[in-house]
Amino acid sequence: MARPFHRSVALALSLSLLSAATVSAEVVPPFSDIDGHRFEQDIEWMRLAELTQGCGGGLFCPDAPVTRGQMARFLDLALELPPTTTDAFGDDNGNVHEDSINRLAAAGITTGCDPSRFCPRENVTRGQMASFLARGFDLPLATRDWFGDDDRSPHQTNINRLAESRITTGCRHVRFCPDDTVTRGQMAAFLHRALTSSGPPEACTLFPASNVWNKRIDGLSVASNSGTMITTIGANEDLHPDFGEYLGYGIPINVVGASTPRSTVTFDYDDESDHVPYPVPPGPRMEGGGDRHILMWDVDACRLYELFAAERSGGHWYAGSGATWDLESNALRPDGWTSADAAGLPILPGLVRYEEVASGAIEHAIRFTAPRTRDAHIYPARHHAGDGNASSLPPMGLRVRLKAGFDIDGFGPQAQVILTAMKEYGMILADNGSPWFFSGSSDIRWDDDQLNDLKALRGSDFEVVNTHGFVSGP
Repeated sequence: MARPFHRSVALALSLSLLSAATVSAEVVPPFSDIDGHRFEQDIEWMRLAELTQGCGGGLFCPDAPVTRGQMARFLDLALELPPTTTDAFGDDNGNVHEDSINRLAAAGITTGCDPSRFCPRENVTRGQMASFLARGFDLPLATRDWFGDDDRSPHQTNINRLAESRITTGCRHVRFCPDDTVTRGQMAAFLHRALTSSGPPEACTLFPASNVWNKRIDGLSVASNSGTMITTIGANEDLHPDFGEYLGYGIPINVVGASTPRSTVTFDYDDESDHVPYPVPPGPRMEGGGDRHILMWDVDACRLYELFAAERSGGHWYAGSGATWDLESNALRPDGWTSADAAGLPILPGLVRYEEVASGAIEHAIRFTAPRTRDAHIYPARHHAGDGNASSLPPMGLRVRLKAGFDIDGFGPQAQVILTAMKEYGMILADNGSPWFFSGSSDIRWDDDQLNDLKALRGSDFEVVNTHGFVSGP
């Protein structure tokens, strides 16, 4: 286990280093090769904090790569790691950074490049750097998947921890470049942010806690027509997770921000779409198949943008429909308006996301589909696309939950988190589709064996809840 190194402690260390540096006679003179460099201020901070003596000859060499041994030394100095008698690796004997490497290993910050080697002369990749920093600074788990190019990286979870703490913004829009080499200038910036940041900014959550997506329904009564609705959807049909470890399966998410370029979009359902600039990143993550959803979570403006049937042609974006929501508000779309979903609801708040399952709890309702629906919708749905007015057909917005007595003990940990949410928060009918298909994010970290175990559930394991008067708060 890494020694906990909380951000308040890191800040205190940074301030003490800088204070001491102002009176120390041993501070390295200013480097002659950083004037005007994009990381000049970060490098100067490292010099004053006595975390570097440069690369020799009064130079810092800001664009030179950082080796794994040098990285160990930087972190050892920054974290003030205690001495150790452990000799963790066999390939660093006699290396100038051997003591620092052993301290990193003893603190649980590194396990080496393989079980017996550290590879001190190899260059550090951005993915490796993320893992070093996330462990060394004990960064909190992320609540979202920030980048689109690290899905197959073993460092993905730690890259997200770094992004959530705003120590990195990636190499460019929704990309982290995990296999690129870290330069000495970049390393200075990463350490400066990690040591002086007061911690992650206030989270942009998916609607207030008072929103119906985020309100528990395990205390609501069973609807009088529950049996009919369950039968129509399919009492004997399997529950089906419509996502998994295959990256083309599920609905991907794009985390965007103020720097993401905006695009004008032309819509088929023009009169029910929101005509605003959409933050579509270059090469966005897009759902496969005919729906081609693009979900954009703007964590700077705390706003959600969603497109249905998106397509880029001739340098311009087209879509079937588009919708946007203020994530700090409970406001609904105009009644009768569609969205990127048939129910006129947002998609992202109803997805099962890997990060929340890894944290141990899903605290919102889950989006699901049914093969036949009524030409009617109930709160919070705003739109319908049904097959008639028969009372036996479920309306959009219908809320169901897993019966309280269903035993989840035999399921794996990922599956248990999902099933607990289905008992406490339930599922909301949001679109036409296969019976009991529920949606999740596309992520290679899912355990498909556990997700497949969920197919043992049947529609008869669920019940419809009475949501009359169950609305979002102010």
